[in-house]
Amino acid sequence: MNPKVDDRVPVLIVGGSLVGLSASLFLGRLGVRHLLVEKHADTSHHPRGRGNNVRTMELYRVAGIETAIREAASVLAPNHGILQAPSLTGEEQEWLFREIDPGGRLAQFSPSSWCLCSQNDLEPVLRRAARELGAGIRFGTELLSFEQDAEGVTALLRSRETGEERVVRADYLVAADGPRSPARTRLGIGQSGKGELFHNVSITFRAKRLAEVVGDRHFIACYLTNPEADGALLPVDNREEWVFHAPWHPEDGEPLEAFSDERCARHIRAAVGLPDLDVEVTGKAPWHAAERVAERYSVGRVFLAGDSAHEMSPTGAFGSNTGIQDAHNLAWKLAAVLCGWAGPGLLETYGQERRPVARVTGERASARSAEHSHPGYAVVPGVGRQAGVLSVALGYRYREGAVLGTDPAGAVVPDSFESSGEPGSRAPHQWLLRAGVRLSTLDLYEQTMVLLTGSAGTAWRDAARRAADRLAVPLDAYRIGEGADDDLAPEPGTDFAALHGIRPDGALLVRPDGFVAWRCEHPADDPEAAVEYALRAVLAL
Repeated sequence: MNPKVDDRVPVLIVGGSLVGLSASLFLGRLGVRHLLVEKHADTSHHPRGRGNNVRTMELYRVAGIETAIREAASVLAPNHGILQAPSLTGEEQEWLFREIDPGGRLAQFSPSSWCLCSQNDLEPVLRRAARELGAGIRFGTELLSFEQDAEGVTALLRSRETGEERVVRADYLVAADGPRSPARTRLGIGQSGKGELFHNVSITFRAKRLAEVVGDRHFIACYLTNPEADGALLPVDNREEWVFHAPWHPEDGEPLEAFSDERCARHIRAAVGLPDLDVEVTGKAPWHAAERVAERYSVGRVFLAGDSAHEMSPTGAFGSNTGIQDAHNLAWKLAAVLCGWAGPGLLETYGQERRPVARVTGERASARSAEHSHPGYAVVPGVGRQAGVLSVALGYRYREGAVLGTDPAGAVVPDSFESSGEPGSRAPHQWLLRAGVRLSTLDLYEQTMVLLTGSAGTAWRDAARRAADRLAVPLDAYRIGEGADDDLAPEPGTDFAALHGIRPDGALLVRPDGFVAWRCEHPADDPEAAVEYALRAVLAL
């Protein structure tokens, strides 16, 4: 007997942390009605997951909240670099890197930049923005069970405050329910990878005198390497509030209860090198670093995103950024299928694209933890400096999926970053002018498919519009050049065609997530047929 359905939504999101809230924001921007449920009563109160890379900030820029995030993160705006030292009071110290973007090189590749915003500051911004777009968000509500059939998913929810149970029927379910994901377990999806790497206890504390000791060393994190009291120190407000990650060894039988306030304070004083430092412990939270990737990202109409799909070492904040980018990839595909301009097969490309990225990125995260000698990570010494952070953040490729003309055998994350307009890569950033207003090419990608062509590409622009109209696919087509009939003008000194790897009479098709779906470097005999073929193949029509 089928249960009585209390609510019906196109998408149900389970999990209201960074990834779930980002999925809600992205779906809301695309006009997809949805419900998000989170078992906890509120957003995170613990300062963690603070590194938001340039690609994530590009996504938030297009979603209209980059400024709000930077305002929420303003207290940590001066902080840069990773410091390593036996203590803060000794002379021996080494900057593993001093600046995130030395020389400002990143500006040629992106309209955005990295942002240091702790999870407890970022999540409220996401929740507020999602609600302003009409999202249904229920904290203090847990998923008890779900069943799916060919037409949708039926989920049983319960309010943890009142005990009231409700049945929700959704077309699709997005499980952003964390590394222990009940949804993944229920689906019977296994995991692969190195498994557990190390364990820490994150200690929040107040210390009024610590800012004097730190001085002008405004670091993102400081790895303190005293063998008797190692750990990682992170500022919260650069004044009195701090976080310390202390190694924890449950594999040796060490209980969490062993981390008393007294022990934590003693450990922090020894690590910092100040025996009389005033330390007031305000909170403790255990966490586990692991390298795992789900063997599948979906079963039927249920999709995994974020930590439910992959776990990564925290060094470099690759895990949270990869999860947010999962949500972005999945959101446009759900919207396209639900709105009828893509076939259901498009959703199969979500795992095809995102799983290889997670696997390689997880390996890079583990290597960076080894490079930084992360407290508690017992690895063989001698791991060299890791290169190519920008290639991980911006340069990853989709070698198969909703793309045409890729090399399936190519590297998912190249050793060095190159922005060339290659199919399967993030479309290059270039500043443009529209009626005197400056915008990035990346600002064009969100709601529709986009075809870009050069100053000699009139045939492409008109053909693309006809093909899209015939297929009922939303598409914007722009000719970029300096002529009166061009739609957008390249900023002086830049070459649109060369940057995107085409001739001025070539074209490329860009997806709503800003990735190049297809490229024709030169004119086509029948541009309308070429665009129609590309749209059908990419959108599974």
